[in-house]
Amino acid sequence: MPWKGEKDPYKIWLSEIILQQTRVEQGLAYYNRFISTYPTVFDLAKAKDQTVFKLWEGLGYYNRCRNLLATAKEIVKTFNGKFPNDYETLLTLKGVGPYTAAAIASFAFNAPHAVLDGNVFRVIARYEGIDVPTDTTTGKKIFETRAAALLDKKHAGLYNQAIMDFGATVCKPLAPTCTLCPLQKTCVAHATAQVNQLPIKEKQLVKKERRFYYFLLQVQDEIWVTERKHKDIWQGLFEFYLLGAEKKMLWNETNVQQFLKEQLGTSSIKLLQRSPEIKQQLTHQIITAQFIRVALAKKPSSITSGKWQKISQIKKLPFPKLINQYLGEEFVW
Repeated sequence: MPWKGEKDPYKIWLSEIILQQTRVEQGLAYYNRFISTYPTVFDLAKAKDQTVFKLWEGLGYYNRCRNLLATAKEIVKTFNGKFPNDYETLLTLKGVGPYTAAAIASFAFNAPHAVLDGNVFRVIARYEGIDVPTDTTTGKKIFETRAAALLDKKHAGLYNQAIMDFGATVCKPLAPTCTLCPLQKTCVAHATAQVNQLPIKEKQLVKKERRFYYFLLQVQDEIWVTERKHKDIWQGLFEFYLLGAEKKMLWNETNVQQFLKEQLGTSSIKLLQRSPEIKQQLTHQIITAQFIRVALAKKPSSITSGKWQKISQIKKLPFPKLINQYLGEEFVW
């Protein structure tokens, strides 16, 4: 991977933000595109938000992208384009938590700070036989203490990269290669047959289900779009006219016309398409969406926000993955 052995804090920071909650295989292509488009933090800081969001499109967790832009501007404005070389100052940057700060400090400046990602949690939990949940306050303190004690302080960057790689390639979540592991003889989990039980997490994720009904309001060769500004999923991305519902709704030409007449105050409505349902699973939510495309005789005067976008230019806007799936598979251009 191009970021391994990297000493440029900008590139380290960029790779760490992209790889948060993203598989390496997927993140690599995005990393390369970002470095090619914005080779320095100065280039990223002066980029238009919408252009960066478009480049980020498909990575999800868009708050990372908002923080990326904010921090790039902060680095240029406050630090003259140079990343701070101390852990505490790095922690003050938006989107930079203990793990990312430790990664930048150790990889770029060889500062003695231990990283704690999923791989490191797993290695330490198994090697030392720690059965305290990693997602509790007590557990986090225990693992932070042990990670700091194990750290090779003279070669912090090299050690951090090594233990992360060890967790990714040998001490894997499923089917770890214990027979080839050089630490097998001193591994508590292996000696006590707990390899597949460690590490432990206390909290079970319960996913919330939501239904989105998108109405594509089309007037001649334009469709109305708006940017999601409220603090929810996909903030900063574009979408069509949205109705959120708790239960499944069945749409036909009659109730589509009635709904839009009530919403927009217009009666000249022709139903063009109802898409199949499209689902997208997020970390905490399952979104089920349906797209309903209608033709209007004229632009409703009741719509005063958003903008009317040429259909031929619609894909230039940054959309959530779910809407892009519709545009790529169901939309008739």
